[in-house]
Amino acid sequence: MIHTKRNFVFDFDSTLTRVEALDVLAEITLVNNPKKDEIINEIIEITNLGIDGKISFTESLERRIKLLNAKKSDLTLLIEELKEKVSPSIERNKEFFENFSEDIYVISCGFKEFIDDIVKDYNIPSERVYANTFVFDENDVIVGFDAENVLSAHNGKIQCLKDLNLDGEIQVIGDGYSDYVTKEAGVADKFFAYTENVEREKTIENADHIAPNLDEFLFVNKLPRNISYPKNRIKILLLENVHPDAFQKLSGDGFTVETVSTSLSEDDLIEKLKGVHVLGIRSKTQVTKKVLESANKLMVVGAFCIGTKQIDLEACKENGIVVFNAPYSNTRSVVELAIGEIIMLMRSVFQRSTELHNGQWNKTAQGSKEVRGKKLGIVGYGNIGKQLSILAESLGMDVYYYDVEDRLALGNATKIDKLEDLLRISDVITLHIDDNPANKNFIGKEELNQMKDGAHLVNLSRGFVIDIKALKEALQSGKLAGAAVDVYPQEPRANGDYHTELRGLSNVILTPHVGGSTEEAQKDIADFVPSKIMGYINSGNTVDAVNFPNIRLPRQINAHRFLHIHKNVPGVMAKINQVLAEFELNITGQYLSTDAKVGYVITDINKEYNKKVIKALKEVEGTIKFRVLY
Repeated sequence: MIHTKRNFVFDFDSTLTRVEALDVLAEITLVNNPKKDEIINEIIEITNLGIDGKISFTESLERRIKLLNAKKSDLTLLIEELKEKVSPSIERNKEFFENFSEDIYVISCGFKEFIDDIVKDYNIPSERVYANTFVFDENDVIVGFDAENVLSAHNGKIQCLKDLNLDGEIQVIGDGYSDYVTKEAGVADKFFAYTENVEREKTIENADHIAPNLDEFLFVNKLPRNISYPKNRIKILLLENVHPDAFQKLSGDGFTVETVSTSLSEDDLIEKLKGVHVLGIRSKTQVTKKVLESANKLMVVGAFCIGTKQIDLEACKENGIVVFNAPYSNTRSVVELAIGEIIMLMRSVFQRSTELHNGQWNKTAQGSKEVRGKKLGIVGYGNIGKQLSILAESLGMDVYYYDVEDRLALGNATKIDKLEDLLRISDVITLHIDDNPANKNFIGKEELNQMKDGAHLVNLSRGFVIDIKALKEALQSGKLAGAAVDVYPQEPRANGDYHTELRGLSNVILTPHVGGSTEEAQKDIADFVPSKIMGYINSGNTVDAVNFPNIRLPRQINAHRFLHIHKNVPGVMAKINQVLAEFELNITGQYLSTDAKVGYVITDINKEYNKKVIKALKEVEGTIKFRVLY
């Protein structure tokens, strides 16, 4: 097989580095100039006009140098600054430049006086750097540039490449007009629009490929790279108006992220998930078995909430899809609403407020009570129940709780062994139970009748745990003095019209599932869940996964990592290790965790190995998913 020689021609400014060097030089030379900001903005504007081809490069260069007022001594500081501003993906793929240096050229409309010092650290010698040179006066002030240099002229890169007359394929990688015209002029075979630092519409429109980073460029060219799969190729779909911080965090890590403000129907979700690797939802989107079996690229589902009832967890597990949620992030928000509603119910605040809105003044103490000294019954003593217990006790309430599991009491709370006993003694009952289907109508007619006459009921857990019809009868009959309901048996996919049987009852506080919907909670969730998603995608960590064996992995250092998800049946691990042995791999670490249905084994190996092992591991009977990380 004949391999065509490839030549890789890199731009410097905003490609190899994150910045335009002359803009940085302006920051240095104008530091004490009272018109610094004004001049720098003018320099940036001139730079962009030249990059976009709206003025000739020669004019752009002349105008900027006049504004700089720079000296030769300023270049030393500029070089120090630029060494700190190398593009992240260039820096992490330094090995590529070192190993392919004979095929790499830098052709820039910048200046050799600073470019040489930056690229020599990447094994690119001065003789393969083509750039302008400064002209200095007798006082070492920069007064111009070598006008005889072809790169000082408009479309100088075209002429430079013609003069070089390189053998083989020529690929140009850059961010501006002067880069993409090389392809138009026929002196380059391929043009990659490099967008890691800046996106220029005109440049992107004329590109053969868009490279958000060097990883993508290396992947397309099947060249060695620092990471196994470019993050920009990993697609993430966030539904239901997830907090924008999640988008910022995930896209900031290099992933391609799309957001949709609403939930989607099953058919729409199936269509939308084509090619998607990560799905982020809140509580309304139903992730069914049918959806999961159609999403052949899906690796992770992130629930930006506490509950996971909307996700078929077993189907996720069977398809090797890891699920993360946010069990703690909105706990405080739910607890604060519970406390607020308990107080408002006991003080009949909503009735008085409604009367005033209707133009009626009714100052009365009847039905208005302090919470101090009252008995609070908490059903479900988990994260929320415990925190509520502490805050309620600080208000002077006597706290009692019931839980199907044996949970240690906090503070002076008292555990009650039977639900009916808790219902009989409590002035307020608040529900904080999980989404187990067995909890449907957990509080029904019988339980409501067991409650203390004139008691109040608060539900901030799951809508189906209360028999709404029975609750309405208890409220209308006066058995209960009031209720606060935030969750409902059926909830709409989007904001709009909604009907509940409890509507119109003056002693009921109705809220549209906003228990965890505070700015603080959503911000915390938008930090927690993406961190878990990135931990799994980037390193294989499954700590805090809802449906998967939990493994906390050590940092991956100078190794390739094999992630193998398989059915937990006898003999699978033996077959995996047999394959590893047959290919004589140097294993530096192996980690395994299983549950009743799946096994998750991670093997770290030396970077040098026979790539055929990957195919062999994928073919091990019982394999669900396999991927390589490096």
